[in-house]
Amino acid sequence: MIYELAIADKIYSSWSLRGWLLFARFDIPVSIHSARMYLPEFTEMLQGFRPARLVPAMKFDDTVVTDTLAMAETLAEQNPDKNMWPNAPKARAMARSLVAEMHSSFGDMRNDCTMNLRRYYPDFQPSDGVLKDAKRAETLWAMARDAFGAGGPWLFGEYSIADAFFAPLATRFATYNLPRTPLGDAYIQSHLADEKFRQWRAMGYAQNYLQPGYDTDLPQGDWPGPAPLDAQASDGPSINAQCPYSGENVTDFLKYNGRVYGFCNPFCRDKTLADPAAWPKFMALVARS
Repeated sequence: MIYELAIADKIYSSWSLRGWLLFARFDIPVSIHSARMYLPEFTEMLQGFRPARLVPAMKFDDTVVTDTLAMAETLAEQNPDKNMWPNAPKARAMARSLVAEMHSSFGDMRNDCTMNLRRYYPDFQPSDGVLKDAKRAETLWAMARDAFGAGGPWLFGEYSIADAFFAPLATRFATYNLPRTPLGDAYIQSHLADEKFRQWRAMGYAQNYLQPGYDTDLPQGDWPGPAPLDAQASDGPSINAQCPYSGENVTDFLKYNGRVYGFCNPFCRDKTLADPAAWPKFMALVARS
């Protein structure tokens, strides 16, 4: 099966994050189409994914699937070896229930706490509706963790579709410093430390899109996830002649730990600058040098 996926801004588009994780976290190959929100290029991109009006949208053969819930079920059905839902019937039933509620609820948190992976607002004051949503999320997380979470840090032990759906909500807890229990905080930190999520966020920084209206005037703090390794943009030459990602000749450079490394374009360099440890191919190059 050959899949294509349409997404938008990685820093701000929570639905795009959810759709992308369904592929990235389960190692399902996909060709990505990306366009910035609110620009003509976004509408132009979706012309190839009719009848989709929003992202994410998935396409295979001549079939377009819109909405992340439909995408999740389709991918799980077509890729049974990926175990995207929990294997145990009772766990699977609960996971589907949580995903359905996530899909249709939490309106106050969505409206008041838009996803923004660039910011941390330690002094944000949530409304009663946001606090109610946060408490409900933690109730669902605790229910799943208590019943089925013994095998790992995720809701049902191993990563599942349910975790992909709750990932954007976890980032809202982080960005807006919403109150949570120790169990909830541990689950949120699992998302913030997850390699694929860190790659998504790093690529968002490399896109360098600043969407009007998504920032607040509140004081800002440091992102509450893992701190990135200290790297800086640099001039060449580098110790490597080929990009660690594409294998192509290098044109752009960064310095890390006293050595200069090369990449085939500014995006490859900048996504690595944003979070070097999120990229195994780069860290393998560092280990060899």
